Amino acid sequence: MHIMEGFLPATHCVVWAAASAPVVAYGAWRVKKIVEDQPNAKLLLASSGAFAFVLSALKLPSVTGSCSHPTGTGLGAILFGPSVMAVMGTIVLLFQALLLAHGGLTTLGANVFSMGIVGPFVSYGLYKVVRKIGGGLPLSVFLAASLGDFATYCTTALQLALAFPDPASGIAGSAAKFLGIFAMTQVPLAIAEGLLTVVVMNILTKYSQTELKSLNILDEGAQA
Repeated sequence: MHIMEGFLPATHCVVWAAASAPVVAYGAWRVKKIVEDQPNAKLLLASSGAFAFVLSALKLPSVTGSCSHPTGTGLGAILFGPSVMAVMGTIVLLFQALLLAHGGLTTLGANVFSMGIVGPFVSYGLYKVVRKIGGGLPLSVFLAASLGDFATYCTTALQLALAFPDPASGIAGSAAKFLGIFAMTQVPLAIAEGLLTVVVMNILTKYSQTELKSLNILDEGAQA
């Protein structure tokens, strides 16, 4: 994750941008509604975006044209729902592409799809499921953040495999190779992100109970 500027074929860039756009548009509506209905959540919303920006900027070299790093989107997905993180992820990726040369403008749609859509939706879904079956908040947050992170990289591996299939084994063989390379760095990073997100959530439950209760986090979770 973050596929570099100019690395994907133009048609792939267009397709991934088109797939991401409706989710980002809906997320923008959700952000507007949250700000209007729960103005006390503005700081928490901004903090979620900053958390994703900082973590996803800590990159390690990986597959040519890409890199490994935490994503930081699980926290915001748990707090505000996955569609909100599609917007926050887009903002994060845009700023990183422009200011840090991390990712790119042509590959923005593909990066948003993996980090801003798939990752947050997996995180949110896991959080809801684990909480529903009686899992505690720390376990729910850990699984949501760590597996949401890894889902992002599985998606990136598939995106790269679709763009660059193996001459002998095709898309499946290419995806297996990309996943194998990513796993060496991404498995420990995903575990670390899960643990860090639990620490942050514990701090929030101690100092921001009013905001969390207004978002129903301490009871049933956020809306999609």
